Amino acid sequence: MNMFWALLAMAWGTISSAPATADQGNQPFQSLTNSFNTAIIQSQKDQVVIDADNPPAKIDPQPDAPVVKGIYVTAYSAGGARMTSLLDLMDNTELNSMVIDIKDDLGYITYPTENKTLQEMGKSQPFIRDIDALMKRLQKHDVYPIARVVVFKDTILAKKNPELSFRNKDGSVWANGKGDSFVNPYSKEVWDYNIEIAKEAAKLGFKEIQFDYVRFPEGFETRADALKYTKSDKSRVDIVAEFVQYARKELAPLGVRVSVDIFGYAASVPAAEGIGQDFVKISENVDVISPMVYPSHYSTGWYGVKDPDKDPYTTIKGSMKDTHKKLDPTKELKPVIRPWIQDFTASWLGSGHYIKYGKKQVEDQIRAMKDMDVDEYLLWNASNRYTPDVNYK
Repeated sequence: MNMFWALLAMAWGTISSAPATADQGNQPFQSLTNSFNTAIIQSQKDQVVIDADNPPAKIDPQPDAPVVKGIYVTAYSAGGARMTSLLDLMDNTELNSMVIDIKDDLGYITYPTENKTLQEMGKSQPFIRDIDALMKRLQKHDVYPIARVVVFKDTILAKKNPELSFRNKDGSVWANGKGDSFVNPYSKEVWDYNIEIAKEAAKLGFKEIQFDYVRFPEGFETRADALKYTKSDKSRVDIVAEFVQYARKELAPLGVRVSVDIFGYAASVPAAEGIGQDFVKISENVDVISPMVYPSHYSTGWYGVKDPDKDPYTTIKGSMKDTHKKLDPTKELKPVIRPWIQDFTASWLGSGHYIKYGKKQVEDQIRAMKDMDVDEYLLWNASNRYTPDVNYK
């Protein structure tokens, strides 16, 4: 109780010192609430020690956020002609949010930035030529803006700063079979670089930061001993969870939520020690968790289905059952569950193992989530071509 009254006094002192203005109405009481919430968040920020096993209590920095139903938007689309049709989709359906690439899969910052730290460490590829104009456009169409920041898959940062990456024995920067390089999750410098990008996005007007690729490279456990990189005595699982805990601690005072993308099957299996992803530990330390539950990404037999891509309802329903089973015990630490679902056709699965996705398949996924009491979702289509005439309710 002493802390409560101390925080209340801090908040009240903020209001008392403010000059009175005409026609304030209920503003002092609203100001009291806002100042009190800010004081609590700041107090939490000051007191939290970063520890994966001790997640801090949650205070939602976006209590007035809508029930998010959104789409993925590349920076190229956001800064180009396609944005007009995507905004029409927002205006004419129940969709209300866009997840926009602010740092993309290669590591490019997707708009011109004057931040010296970001210029020195990263590289701008300004697909979005006028970020302020974009934010005004989103506001005009009442779009809830979410900034996607790809974290540890970052070829740009790895090549500019090899000491922050994983290196081969000859000192060259390691890359996977697709030519992508990763940076080291053990590096506090990497943490701060990505959080600096997130802070700039918050100042631009984004309401939420969605971190993607919050993990080590796939199959890392088979090459960890052969690569050169700095590490501590903490496990990969703990270091990844502590990054998102630190990010939320840094960003909450700016009034933005933190969300994380994670493999959908992470809710159904034990912690993935190799890549450092523990579904529960990450979820306890974020405001929103977004499992990528695309039916095409589940192999034969999942949820009793021979070809999961051909039965989106059963696959999504099963994944949501597993998600609830993992997260319900976390109680007050349980985040908002907002899955990524499929609005693309997975023809690479081969004849007989996939179906063409359209209105019915998208609606089946939404219905499965609704039947499992999950109201929020995000649609993924890499080319941003979304199925028309879908009932998004």
